[in-house]
Amino acid sequence: VNGVLNFSIADGWWIEGYNGKNGWIFGKNHTNNDRNWEDASEMYSILEKEIVPCYYDTDLDGIPRRWVAMMKESIKSNAPRFSSRRMVKEYMHKYYTSILSCKECNIFSDQIPYEEK
Repeated sequence: VNGVLNFSIADGWWIEGYNGKNGWIFGKNHTNNDRNWEDASEMYSILEKEIVPCYYDTDLDGIPRRWVAMMKESIKSNAPRFSSRRMVKEYMHKYYTSILSCKECNIFSDQIPYEEK
């Protein structure tokens, strides 16, 4: 979320966070049971053909513009989705709001009785 470009297996949070412009992914298209070899081969191929050239391709000022653009895209696309603020808001709506508004749940039974207005 801080602009670091991710390069990871197609699993976990990265399968949800990856959009094709904010990092690299491998391990999506396994064809046989030798996953370790396929992952390693694909990983080194992406490193050699995509990541290293992107990082070292600098302009006259020495700035890797494609790399910086990907960093910005990483922040833009992942910061709103993978933050504690979003998580708390989602948990509040999914799990807590409904129970707090449930009259029958009686979660505050030792409190003042609920009165309808």
